[in-house]
Order: sequence, then C-alpha cells, then structure tokens
Amino acid sequence: MNNGFSAMPLHRPTTWTARRTARTVLRAVVVLLCVFWAALGVNASASAADGDGLVKVFVVNDPGTDTLQSIAAATLSDPGRAGEIFQLNRGRAQRDGGALNDPSEQLHPGWILRLPPDASGPGVQLARDSGNENGSAARATTWTDALTIPLPAAVAVLGALVLALVTAGIMARQRTRRAFAAVSRLIRTLSDPGRRRRGIEARRSLSKRFAADADSVRRAYGTLDEFSAADRRREKPVHALRVDDAGVTVWLSPSDAMDAPWTSLDTTRWRRQTGRAGAAGPGTGGAAGNSAAEACLVRAGADADGQPVFVDLSRLDGVLSVTGDHTVAREAVQNLLAEVERSRPYTPVTVLRGTDGAPPLTVPPGLQQVVRVEETAPAVEHRYGTVRGAASRRPVKGLVVMAGTPTEREAAELAALCGPGGAGWTGLVCGEVDGAHWRWYTDAQGEVDIPVLGVKLTVPA
Repeated sequence: MNNGFSAMPLHRPTTWTARRTARTVLRAVVVLLCVFWAALGVNASASAADGDGLVKVFVVNDPGTDTLQSIAAATLSDPGRAGEIFQLNRGRAQRDGGALNDPSEQLHPGWILRLPPDASGPGVQLARDSGNENGSAARATTWTDALTIPLPAAVAVLGALVLALVTAGIMARQRTRRAFAAVSRLIRTLSDPGRRRRGIEARRSLSKRFAADADSVRRAYGTLDEFSAADRRREKPVHALRVDDAGVTVWLSPSDAMDAPWTSLDTTRWRRQTGRAGAAGPGTGGAAGNSAAEACLVRAGADADGQPVFVDLSRLDGVLSVTGDHTVAREAVQNLLAEVERSRPYTPVTVLRGTDGAPPLTVPPGLQQVVRVEETAPAVEHRYGTVRGAASRRPVKGLVVMAGTPTEREAAELAALCGPGGAGWTGLVCGEVDGAHWRWYTDAQGEVDIPVLGVKLTVPA
C-alpha cells in the first residue's frame, strides 16, 4: 500500500551532487571574503587606535570661516579647546612656508592642523606624522595610503580565489564529461551499423570456413579414440574439443586425468601438442573406436583466436535451450543443424512451433525431415537407475527443433521425445525450456556463452 511517499533513490543523480558541491564552495568563498573584510576593518581600527604614526588633522579650506575656535567646535564640540589645537601646531611649518605662531593669527588655505586624538567629524582626516625634528608638517594621506593588508586577510583572499577556481573546475568538468558522453554516444550510434555489418560479414565468412574445413572434423573424431574404453581402461567422457594447428584441447570431467603427452591447463581442460602443424590425432588412420562411432561432434562456434570449438551432442541427452538475442539464437541452432548435416547426413529432424509465432527453422536438405515421430521407448540401460541413465551418453537418434518457447502441449511432446524415458531424440530449442540439460546464452554481437564450458564463442551466420 502506498501512503503517498515515494521511496528515495539509493544514489542521487550526479548533476544534483555537482550542484550541491558548487553551492557549498560558493558559500565558503563568501564566508572567507567576509572574514577578509572583517580582518581588514579590525586592522584599520587597531592601527588608528595604537597611533602607528597616524594622527588626526584638519585641512583649512576657507580662512574666512575656518578659525581655531570654529575648528574646535566642529571637531571637538568645544570652542574653548582651540588652545589645544594651537599648542599642537605652534611653529609647525606648513607647505607654503608659513607657520602658526599666534592664536589670533589668520589661517591660510591648505594648512594642515593637527587635532587631539579624540577629534571626530566630517572634516577630520588621518595623516602620517613624519617626525622631523625641524618641525616639518606631516603630509596628509588618504585612507588607502594609511592602511596595510594583514597576513590573515591576504591568506583568506588567496583561499577564496583557490576555492573559486576549484568551483569553476568542478562545473567545467561536469560540462566536459556530459559533452564527452554525448559525443561518445553519437559516435557509437553512427558506427553501430558499420560495426554490425562487419560482424555479420565475419560470421558469414566463418560459416563458409566451417563448410570447407573437413580436416578439423577428422582430427576431432580421431582424438576421441584416445578416450574410448579399451582393455581395462574405462571411457573418459569428452565434453568439448578445440582443434588448432598446434594441438588439441579437450574438456573432461574434473575427476578424470590424462597421462603424458597430455598437459593439464586447469581442472577440466587438457592439451596435447601435435608433432607437426595440422597433423591428425591418433586413430584417424584406422577403424573408429566406440567413442568416435557414437559421438556427434558439432562446431558451436569459434573462440577469440578464431579456432573451432566442438561439442558432442550425444552427451546432451535431452534438450539444449538457447536464449538471449533471438536472431543469434536461431543462427546458433541453424549452425548446429548444418554441422549435423555434414557429419551425419539423413539424420531425422522434426520441427515444432513455439508460442511467439516465430517462423520455423530451416531444415538443411541433407537431413531427413519427418512430420510425426513414433514415441517408442529408447534403449536405456535401466540397471543404472534413472539418474545414471540420464547422465549417460545417448547417441543422436533424431533432432527436434523449435524456433520459440514451447506451449504446454509442445512442452509435453518435447518431453515425450527428448526427456528421460522418452523416444531418445535430441532437442534444439531457440527459447526457454524447463528441465533443459544444456543452456546457452546469445547476445546481439553474435556471440554465444556456454557456461558449462566457461567459453564464449562467435556464432557462424
């Protein structure tokens, strides 16, 4: 039930975080500037208070109105203190060469008269006392001449500038990142069609190479003879093979091991180098062993080095479910049909339709398409029990292919043909199937992931 409050997302958007950071930095800049001006004001007041060479003065403008008494009244609020002003300026030389020697003497324009420290008012100015012994007049200065910037205030200003630059960098970085992402998306959008076209052409070329390459198939079947049951040696199931010019790699069960010249690559993979490039494996010159005779090797695709990887459909013993990108899944199953046509022509194939209405898969002309299959019991070794029988090898009697997820009726028919105790057929389905023994996953780049082998292969198109 919804109480009207929406859940808060676990991660806030990047733009929101960047804006909040920028606002925080700007507030810090404002605070530091306020600290600077406060420190500047305190420094000025302290300088004026402790008399760091500064005195209060009055500059005479109009001799007709400016007298000692009027100046005392304007700056000290007491005309009777005119004598104090006279004593402070008595005999002090002025700029025009004159000096005040008598309280009744008329003042001259431009004279600078020193005032007592408690003087205040609009006519009061600050000036630096030169301290000359000859009594030369102090030169009047402005506030900016008298003030000096203290070190804390200078540090505050420098910090404010650095923070302002950092803020600008953060904002510029966000804009640059967004612009770069937009350009990258545009480049991907423009290059996707060409990349897909090149990928399809490469996969079509791989399909043609598989059709013309009989040597790797011959070598793969020949390699199986080394793992067949012979004399007192039990059979070692080979789940997959990789054939290249330098040797052969096989996937075995973790409990199986091989002697020299086989070398262990990991818990399931073993490799044997060939004596010369392209040499066939043992057993290719004579009669095939039981493993080779019962096997149904198909190339599921090519690995990152372009080398074919074989899987044995006789080890499937049930249904292969290929999901993911539907187009590539169809191509993967279509490739398996083409492989069976090359190695085991005239294998019976029946086609079922799925729930998604996808067109049925094309049955290669070298295979025998049948409309109806008699659901006869397979020849399963019942002495091993259900589990052992389901895990044992079952030669490919026929193929059931489906281009989509099966309906309830088709799922029952699929189980009757391919499931344990069924007719012994092998299912290849482009869709999700409950109880499938093998599951492959395809993507839009034309690759298939086979988790049980730990490989990702390029699918022929």
